[in-house]
Amino acid sequence: MNRAVLALALGGLAVAALSAAARRMRRSLVSVTVRGRSMEPTYHDGDRVLVRRGGPLARGRVVVVERLPFEARRPAPPGQPGPGPTWLIKRVAAVPGDPVPRALGPALAAAPQDLVPPGGLVLLGDNPDVSQDSRRMGFFPADAVLGVVVRSRRAGGGDPASRAHATGFSPPARGGRRPLPPRTGWRRRVSP
Repeated sequence: MNRAVLALALGGLAVAALSAAARRMRRSLVSVTVRGRSMEPTYHDGDRVLVRRGGPLARGRVVVVERLPFEARRPAPPGQPGPGPTWLIKRVAAVPGDPVPRALGPALAAAPQDLVPPGGLVLLGDNPDVSQDSRRMGFFPADAVLGVVVRSRRAGGGDPASRAHATGFSPPARGGRRPLPPRTGWRRRVSP
């Protein structure tokens, strides 16, 4: 009888621990659908990326960040939900303490300081012809970053091996696509 009670209690603890881990995972991961051409050839319109909230911000990492200007949100009419933030997907080019890459664009060339300021980031799209990024907008606040892209999935078919270099993920054996884990968090759309 005591063994049965002990086994039941341990089983209940295991289920509770797994449930808590699943809830924590859902809060830390967000599935985002890419909209626009600013990150081509790495990501295309309709691709999905899995974003880890609060991941490390380092040069070369791809992040999802709130679009500037942040103060331009209009209040919602009474009784209706307000407009949410608009999200962008960009690559980190410089972090606080790095030299300002002035040659990249007019907004950075006009920066008064020589180093990226604390709390600032230089973010760039991979397709400079269409990207609204630090070349035109200057520094992005680091606290506007939703998270770091940890995985991607191409929207259409196609050969995943052709994107292995661009996304940093190698394709699985036999040329099949690696699926994303089941949807976690909520979907967000990002624009160029």
